[in-house]
This record gives sequence, C-alpha cells and structure tokens, in this order.
Amino acid sequence: MKSLDDDQAQDIVSIPLAGKSNIADHMVIAEGRSTRQVAAIAQKLAERVKQAGGTVRVEGLANADWVLIDAGDVIVHLFRPEVRSFYNLERMWAVDEEGETPAVAEA
Repeated sequence: MKSLDDDQAQDIVSIPLAGKSNIADHMVIAEGRSTRQVAAIAQKLAERVKQAGGTVRVEGLANADWVLIDAGDVIVHLFRPEVRSFYNLERMWAVDEEGETPAVAEA
C-alpha cells in the first residue's frame, strides 16, 4: 500500500479475501492516470517485492490498461480509470465506498 501511495497511485482499496477465496489473503486495487503511469507503478512494485525477497508474477504489462501483480498472499490490480470502472472489481467483491467489505453482501 505504501509503495502504491509513494508512486502516486490513486483510489487505493484493500480487500480482505480471508474466508472468501483461497487465491490470496488480500486484494489491492488502484489506478494510474495513464498506461505509462500504470506500467511504471507495476514495474516499481514488482521490483520492490523482489528486493524484499518475495516472488512476483506480472500480467498485462505490455498494454498496461490492467496489470495484475501476483505476490503470493497479495494480489494487486492496477488499472487506468476507464478500465477500472468498466470491470468494477470492488462491486464484485462487495466493497463499499470506504473500502470496507460489508458483513452481508447484497443479493
């Protein structure tokens, strides 16, 4: 989260996945203002994870509309604003405006 904030990512949301999915413990969603910024944020984040001794897989860097960074227990989605609003992952995972997962999702 700090790395994303340091690189000026916008609208950063953390979603706890424990008990909802076995793919990761947390999902982080953020956006950059352009494909260039999304790519730069993704590359820096991947480098920082590797420097900290973690393993990382990056998908979507070539187009940089939506970059997925799999860091094991944390999955990071970086979007351009238009792409983020189109896919609306926060709604899929039932996250409210404050970035919190409600106790009971709407049916």
